[in-house]
Amino acid sequence: MAALCINLILGMLYSWSVIKKELVGEWGWSNTEASIPYIVSVASFAITMIFAGRAQDKFGPRPVAILGGILLGGGLIASSLAHSLPLMIVTFGVIGGMGIGFGYSAVTPCAIKWFDSKKKGLISGIVVSGVGLSPVYLAPITNTLLKTHSIEETFLYLGIFSLIGILFLSMFMKNPPAGFIPQTNSKAPTAKVNDFTWQEMVRTKPFWLLFGAFLMGGTAGLMLIGHIASIAKVQAGWEGGFMLVVVLAVFNAIGRVSGGVLSDKIGRTTSMFIFFLVQAVNMFLFSFYESVPVLIVGTALAGWAYGALFALFPAATGDFFGMKNFGVNYGLIFCGWGVGGIVGPLLGGFVADATGAYTISYVVSACMLLVGAAIVKFTKAPVKA
Repeated sequence: MAALCINLILGMLYSWSVIKKELVGEWGWSNTEASIPYIVSVASFAITMIFAGRAQDKFGPRPVAILGGILLGGGLIASSLAHSLPLMIVTFGVIGGMGIGFGYSAVTPCAIKWFDSKKKGLISGIVVSGVGLSPVYLAPITNTLLKTHSIEETFLYLGIFSLIGILFLSMFMKNPPAGFIPQTNSKAPTAKVNDFTWQEMVRTKPFWLLFGAFLMGGTAGLMLIGHIASIAKVQAGWEGGFMLVVVLAVFNAIGRVSGGVLSDKIGRTTSMFIFFLVQAVNMFLFSFYESVPVLIVGTALAGWAYGALFALFPAATGDFFGMKNFGVNYGLIFCGWGVGGIVGPLLGGFVADATGAYTISYVVSACMLLVGAAIVKFTKAPVKA
């Protein structure tokens, strides 16, 4: 529960679409400029996962989560004083992104270790659903704050909330004791998985295939998350686009849990293949979603398929490379998502500024998803000598 609730706060990143709209309207930033702090935050988040995962493996989840809360809260509070793009890149992008990275790397590995390995998909899905679900309450709160307060005050209040909330919840985080064996109702023997060090992992073909697939899948989802409020205005003339952030969040969370459960039953890569194909078709059609009801359906489908990746990839990492070094191993694979977080929002912002629409970015994202589907089709667990 502590891990889930920490992720509900770490999902602060996914409310950027609401803030971005105000930066464009109130401060006169371009779509590309307003996307840069978000892009840097995603990249900082992903890179930090490597070092934070290593720290979690070595020192445990509690100190790592505490550091994450201090950095995220401090970064948001500092953003209330940032009135220029370079300062916002440092405060929200670098510092805030590092905070999310430390917090996120502390909670998922910790939670998985308490449960039977046959439930990796389910447990990781439940825990990471917090990040996907967070905009359900953060988007309306952020939108209300922006209507009644300045952008600076909005950052301040969000920062104080993040700092206090994560520091409190971190007190409940701990790994199971050495030699702990989770209870299981299953009589089937648990498959033995060799534990790979990160040095051994990066020399395997499956690592690079998972890395590439996460990059392809992350691009489309992060492009939509960073621009969905603006997309609503451009394609449907709807000023209430912040509600699409909520729709995206709800189905993002549903996808994380359902994707994890499905993968426990039919396998990780088979599930990945299904979600990649569904998202590819959806992205090819997205430019035709020109009414509010249809746009809501398309956004829901996109959130569902994108969210599933966050249950599938950590579960696959544990299955393929073991749990002993899970923190740093998943951190390295997660960098694929980080690269997608740079490509997706930047692609959307550049295309919107150049053409006034997002059609080209949808097509490019769909093609990348098809490549991702092809990659996971040929991904199999490595065999350690």
